[in-house]
Amino acid sequence: MKRQFRTAVLALIPFCAGAQPEPRRPSTVQATGEAVIQTKPDQAKMNIGVVTQAPTAQAAAAQNATQLQATLDKLHAALGTTGEIRTSGYSLQPNYQYPRDGGQPTINGYTASNTVEVTTGDLAGLGKLIDVVVSGGANRIQGVQFTVKNEAPARAQALGEAVRQARGNAEAMAAAMNMQLGRVLLLEQGEAAVTRPVLQQFAKLQTPTPIEPGSVEVRATVTLTMEVR
Repeated sequence: MKRQFRTAVLALIPFCAGAQPEPRRPSTVQATGEAVIQTKPDQAKMNIGVVTQAPTAQAAAAQNATQLQATLDKLHAALGTTGEIRTSGYSLQPNYQYPRDGGQPTINGYTASNTVEVTTGDLAGLGKLIDVVVSGGANRIQGVQFTVKNEAPARAQALGEAVRQARGNAEAMAAAMNMQLGRVLLLEQGEAAVTRPVLQQFAKLQTPTPIEPGSVEVRATVTLTMEVR
């Protein structure tokens, strides 16, 4: 038994002698940066709808079609060739009446709903446009969203400022440790975010309806990892 143990130990000696130490990992510092750029919107989107009710499905659908067509005629005349209109939703469903004492519900009519999405670059005339479609028969106007056609310049600016902020944070942390920054090891972009102002509802329509577009916020975050020495 003793002879076998010595043989095993001697067999390990050449392996240990030839082993190389692991390379020393460089010291690093990790910093984040965030920037928000505010830019003025140059277009608006809103959903304009017509909701009608009638005793039969055919009557509800026919009334809705007539009322929506009048709304579309007003829209096309007001927008001209500067806007865009597309259908975003249509539904026709029964209205149920439920007995107070339980039992099976009965159908007491039908509701038809047709909604179009309108995009326009005339923000100054948006309030007037809303008044026009209401006079044409629209009875549902959902949130107005203000956007920017091309967000790339604002996004690039926000990213640049976020990177500069992350670099400054890394320099501050390195200086606090009496160290200097070295190579950039990793630069990661966080999830981009755009905050678009939305007008959710209209309390009371006036003539013209007042609209304030506000600003679009483009936010960028980055994470920077650098070597320190």
